Amino acid sequence: MTNCVLCKDELKPEEGQLIWRGDDCRVILVNDPDLPGFCRVIWNRHVAEMTDLSYGERDHLMNLVFAVEEAVRHVMHPDKVNIAALGNMVPHIHWHVIPRFKDDAFFPGSAWSQKTQETQATKLHTRRKKAQELPAAIKAAIANLS
Repeated sequence: MTNCVLCKDELKPEEGQLIWRGDDCRVILVNDPDLPGFCRVIWNRHVAEMTDLSYGERDHLMNLVFAVEEAVRHVMHPDKVNIAALGNMVPHIHWHVIPRFKDDAFFPGSAWSQKTQETQATKLHTRRKKAQELPAAIKAAIANLS
């Protein structure tokens, strides 16, 4: 598919940071000022639906999603982790792994809903600092899959 934002290999700094890349997938730390620690697991080839993948590819992808979730939980200590695969706007397989806190800007709604509150700047600063530990934690969690 042409013009798919998830097919491109390069990330602009404002979009996020590439944490890990394998033959089939990559993991991005999304640059979201309201949700530090937000990660995205992206299938490298342009594929729209999970059932377009083989059973082995599905298992591989979900093992990566679970490894990222585990690392996010360990590093960020969220109240909850949201895992979502929508693809309505971008029909390219990708999973969102989002640490959620009762005081985050969107709680209790989804990360794409209207803001319901403002998170204290000191808490956001602390979470952004913690999120800097995610690349190493995610790489370690993925290495443990082998």
